[in-house]
Amino acid sequence: MSYKKKISLKVNGKIYRMNVAVRQNLCDFLREELDLTGAHIGCEQGACGACTVLLNGKSIRSCLIFAVQADGAEITTVEGLSEGDQLHPLQEAFRDCHALQCGYCTPGFLMTLLPFLQDHPNASEKEIRTALSGNLCRCTGYQNIILAATKFIEKNTGNGRLQAST
Repeated sequence: MSYKKKISLKVNGKIYRMNVAVRQNLCDFLREELDLTGAHIGCEQGACGACTVLLNGKSIRSCLIFAVQADGAEITTVEGLSEGDQLHPLQEAFRDCHALQCGYCTPGFLMTLLPFLQDHPNASEKEIRTALSGNLCRCTGYQNIILAATKFIEKNTGNGRLQAST
């Protein structure tokens, strides 16, 4: 028997009212019910960061909470960062600095970095590394990810571009 509960939440600016299984995690809900496949299930224990999304502006591991726990919340996924064909400046920095290889972990890095850089617009390389210590990548040496974050800071500090597009 599968118990369901009606929830209402805003995802990437759009309001959804749906019945969801009470034991479905938020990542699976986003992927399976809303077809937002940017957040990835990696470890299913919150250790890898691949499933990171913003919940009311804060980075969370979407594999660790149930969708019903997000009732009434505002969620931003990596799909919500861009405006049409216009990438968010942090996504541009990742592209320009070749800060991805296979791309599996990239949404988690972006969704971890965005609120961190909003709160720490002059973060040092060491602070960026510490902020990203909970995100794992098996393809890169992390150096280009750090480079992308620092280039983003240099280019966007003080011009209001440190906000998510929601």
